Amino acid sequence: MTLLRTSVAEFSALEHRLSEVLAEQMAIRTGHSASPSERRSWERSLPALRADLQDAGLTGVEMLIEYQLPLTSKRADVVLAGVHPRTGRPSYVVIELKQWSAAQQFEDSDVLVTIDEYHGRPVTHPALQVRDYCDYLLGFTSALADDPGSVAGAAYLHNATDHGVDDLFRLAGDDHGRVFTSQQRAEFREFLLSRLSTDASGAAAADQLLSSRIAPTKQLLAVAAEEVQHREMFTLLDEQRDAYNFVLHAVERARRGNTKTAVVVSGGPGSGKSVIALSLLGELSRQGRSVLHATGSRSFTQTLRKVAGRRAPRVQKMFLYFNSFITAAPNDLDALILDEAHRIRETSASRWTRAEHRTRKAQVDELLDAARVPVFLLDQHQVVRPGELGTVEDIRAHAVKHGIEVTEIDLDAQFRCGGSEEYVRWVRRLLGLESGGEMPWSGDANFDVVVVDGPKELEAMLRSRLDAGYSARIAAGYCWPWSDPRPDGTLVPDVRVGDWARPWNLKGDRSVGGAPAAALWATDPAGFGQVGCIYTAQGFEYDYAGVILGPDLVWRDGVWTSVRDANRDPDLKNRAKVGDRDFDRLVRNVYKVLLTRGMRGVALYSTDRQTQDHLRDLVAR
Repeated sequence: MTLLRTSVAEFSALEHRLSEVLAEQMAIRTGHSASPSERRSWERSLPALRADLQDAGLTGVEMLIEYQLPLTSKRADVVLAGVHPRTGRPSYVVIELKQWSAAQQFEDSDVLVTIDEYHGRPVTHPALQVRDYCDYLLGFTSALADDPGSVAGAAYLHNATDHGVDDLFRLAGDDHGRVFTSQQRAEFREFLLSRLSTDASGAAAADQLLSSRIAPTKQLLAVAAEEVQHREMFTLLDEQRDAYNFVLHAVERARRGNTKTAVVVSGGPGSGKSVIALSLLGELSRQGRSVLHATGSRSFTQTLRKVAGRRAPRVQKMFLYFNSFITAAPNDLDALILDEAHRIRETSASRWTRAEHRTRKAQVDELLDAARVPVFLLDQHQVVRPGELGTVEDIRAHAVKHGIEVTEIDLDAQFRCGGSEEYVRWVRRLLGLESGGEMPWSGDANFDVVVVDGPKELEAMLRSRLDAGYSARIAAGYCWPWSDPRPDGTLVPDVRVGDWARPWNLKGDRSVGGAPAAALWATDPAGFGQVGCIYTAQGFEYDYAGVILGPDLVWRDGVWTSVRDANRDPDLKNRAKVGDRDFDRLVRNVYKVLLTRGMRGVALYSTDRQTQDHLRDLVAR
């Protein structure tokens, strides 16, 4: 998707009302209002780029302004589409426009910089930012897969002189990422002319890019082994890259200066937290740093152990649980990567904890103590069990109490749900987790939302997606009993809706009757035959999600109403430990998680008639 497509020659006719046109398109396509800073950027930067293109004679080149990268909400400022002057093939140049007049290296980092407007907050070097965009395009766009030389990129600082941004040139540029200033306009035009022909229209190249099939994403667990053991295989964008670079910098600073920093990275579903976690684990391991990965999820940890340690069993030991650090020596690790940190609990002690290890120490304090740089990656709206305390406020309060510096990084990108920020916002407002009230689903070309008539239609729809080569799963609220397998190994079809019945995913750690172990339900193809629950779906993603809303959350008299007696989750049964208000909050969070597992689409069905009718009213067919 692009907010505006125009040739260089046609751009002048739009220039006098450019910000109004772009703001209108942004409101229509994303539901967002353009900020004053975005409008200023369009008004000041785009005409500067157009002038250079026109001076270079590239009037036939197509400008894809605010081009949305596939399956994310991130937008490149401009993608230029044209014909390569030597090969005659489609050629694309990604341009990141900066109004900066000055920039400095952040401390001694080669990859982080600061500018006055950001009040000292470090951001990723612009050449690396645009390089990531190029790599991402090549990794996700089928039309470009066989021609890696078709994409180039540059950051254009049209207000800056070489002297003002001298530190930026410490990082060597390449075809996918280099920096040009206003002082280098001649060199910038030469760069453009080396990639784009003056004698051909870019219309066909733009058509090819915009209509290209988007290849399935490199799903997290499918490449975890390579990520941890070999070279980095994920492309990190913007705040992801900022977080990754800052943690690496903090680890190096802690080593040199004997300091300690806690980093809290927060973001919604699919914002890239686990990608950052594995990227850090892989890079710090390659650097020889003492680093471990931990989660509070048995399913997630066991899956990572199986996939990432498939060819090297010793790698499995790098994936632990939050309660593994009761006896850890303080600062024994350089870094501790804490994924799904919203699942931190009050204490690590359980009925299996040895008496000598039972203390009153909070689990978050154990995790803060264990490493010089503990890194907490979390989504506060994914707290789904009583006793889970992983919020930014909790972690900061404990860190401050111990005199530990805290840096917070907020990920605003959206990588699950097809990059549809609108869908994630729709879910949060639907469930009352965000102010503003629910709203009709207006549609998004990046993400499919449907309400189906029943579980049979739901299953058939998802099976057709499986047959087309995509991944798909059905998950439901915990509203049915959960039986152990029969003696002959067959599963009991506990989830019953009318004459449709399917079993839950397995409870245990071994495969039974052809069904995968619980921890592998979301990733093993054999998991499609069972209905998943919050504990096996959380932390995972699949292309298409089917969600059955049970009778524990229904629509009555214009509001959502939680029904405790309809819920079968043993962790939520105790009214003394989980009050009605907490139950309501937790069950809404459960459905928020289930509704945001899909990367390409979701199909909804409620077992309650009034709720089903309400969902149909909200979701246009």
